[in-house]
Amino acid sequence: MEGRIYNALFLCTGNSARSILAESLLCHRGAGRFRAYSAGSFPKGIVHPCALDLLRSLHMPVDGLRSKSWNEYAVAGAPAMDFIFTVCDQAAGEVCPIWPGNPATAHWGMPDPAAVEGSELDRRNAFRAALRQLDNRIQLFTSLGIAALDRLALKRELDRIGKADAPPT
Repeated sequence: MEGRIYNALFLCTGNSARSILAESLLCHRGAGRFRAYSAGSFPKGIVHPCALDLLRSLHMPVDGLRSKSWNEYAVAGAPAMDFIFTVCDQAAGEVCPIWPGNPATAHWGMPDPAAVEGSELDRRNAFRAALRQLDNRIQLFTSLGIAALDRLALKRELDRIGKADAPPT
């Protein structure tokens, strides 16, 4: 399994903020080792402008990011996923499609920055906080020796990462 490229899918209900941030982060942090995708159970159809602005300001990948249904990844011919992460509590509680290949799954729930009300600064700060938390988890994930872990140990590690908070700023 050494040298293998792993596919990871980040799921959220609207696929406009958290899952999009995670997709971009893993594309950046896991370049050459991971392919990242995102989708939603009820996609909004647009990526939240604050998510795109933040990613662009950090020179993170944004090409090809779009809000889409998770059904795109549950059909014949779709990329086979090795990992599936839910990043919102609502999506974690929904009945998911049957994913081909029996991917490892974990819930990495966190607050929705798109739901924050208040000033523009409050909303942008919420997106930065979400990005920091996801970045921390993705750095932990990409540092795992995946090929050396059995399925149970891998599940334990993925669940542990899902409880990791962002480091203080």
